[in-house]
Amino acid sequence: MTTDCTLLSGEKGGPSVGTFLILNADELKARDSWERQAARRAARQQLLVRRILRMFLEHGEPIDVEKLVAALPDGQPGAGRQSLMALDEEDVIRVRAGQIDLAYPFSAVPTPFRVRLPDGRERYACCAVDALGMAPMIGESIEIGSHCHHCGAALVLTATPDGPGPEADGLMVWFGSRGDARCKVADSL
Repeated sequence: MTTDCTLLSGEKGGPSVGTFLILNADELKARDSWERQAARRAARQQLLVRRILRMFLEHGEPIDVEKLVAALPDGQPGAGRQSLMALDEEDVIRVRAGQIDLAYPFSAVPTPFRVRLPDGRERYACCAVDALGMAPMIGESIEIGSHCHHCGAALVLTATPDGPGPEADGLMVWFGSRGDARCKVADSL
C-alpha cells in the first residue's frame, strides 16, 4: 500500500513541513524495472565484476582502470576497457578520472555508511541498503555505523548474513528522491 504522509517537526530549528511517500518492499521494487534488476544481478556474476568487488573488499581504495585492464587474463586491453565502460553505463560500477571509485555495494570515497568488517577493516557502503547487504554478500557479520536521518544521532548496529541485529529494531531506512539515475538511493538509516 502506498501512503503519502506529511511530516510536521519542530525539533530542528522550528516547525517544518515535508511530504514523503511510504512504500512496502514490493512497491519499492516495482519502481525499478524487473529487466534492469535482472541485468544488474547478472552483471554482478561476471568474473570481472567479482574481481572488482574482491578488490574493494580487500583494499577499499579506488581501482586504477589501466592497472586492472593490464592484469586481465585475456590480454586484450581494448576489450577490458569496453567491458568496464559497459559496466559503468549499466550502473554496476562508476568510473571517474581513470579509476573505479564505486562498485555496488562499495564506495572508495567516504559516505555516511561505514561498515566494519570482522577483522576490523572499514569500508564505505554506497547507501544504507548496500550497508545492510554486505553481511550476506561476504557471509560474515559486520558492524554498520551511520546517523539518524531525522535527528543526526549516531547509529551503530550489527548485521549478520541472516539480517540486522536486534539493535536495529525500530530503525527505518529513509529513501531520498533520486535527482539523477546514477546517484545513491538511500540517504540514511
